[in-house]
Amino acid sequence: MDANSGELIIHLSASTNMSPDPNQKELVTSVEHAVRLGATAISVHVNIGSPTEACMLEHLGKVAEECDKWGMPLLAMMYVRDSNKVHEYNPQKIRHAARIAEELGADIVKVNYTGSLATFKEVTDAINIPVVIAGGDKVNSTEHLLYMVAEAVEAGANVLSMERNIFQHANPTKLTNMIRQELDSESPLEKAEEIIKKLG
Repeated sequence: MDANSGELIIHLSASTNMSPDPNQKELVTSVEHAVRLGATAISVHVNIGSPTEACMLEHLGKVAEECDKWGMPLLAMMYVRDSNKVHEYNPQKIRHAARIAEELGADIVKVNYTGSLATFKEVTDAINIPVVIAGGDKVNSTEHLLYMVAEAVEAGANVLSMERNIFQHANPTKLTNMIRQELDSESPLEKAEEIIKKLG
């Protein structure tokens, strides 16, 4: 791949939904191989609270060392996956997961949105690396999604990763444009309210 043709983040960890434990993510390739493929960044997935957490943390630490060696930025996708699904959005647990990522050497961390501006600010204030919010489960309405994005950005999120909430929307292009307006605004929440009023 031509390095000038664009950015390429290669994800090193995987599992399948046919596994007895789909939350157990295993490394399926290496940083060196990703570099040979033309990667400009690396990502790994860690499920905090799962029975195989220790193994995934070991992988994260070793990948971080390799990324340092190759000069590659590392994105850590950090999710809370214990026996209680409610905990997936628990601010204290998400803050802890984000801090683990930073301390083990990640340059960027991706976490679930905690549900409010105030609680997500607790997460962003606890670390010194950029934060990506995960799209999470499919939301109930466009309005809900627009407020979620605006609150997350106001709280200090740097990047959005929306996936199904964009692709499964009735009008992905229109929704993307509305989110772009929020991101370009000096006051994302005010812009969200303005857009929602226009939606009626």
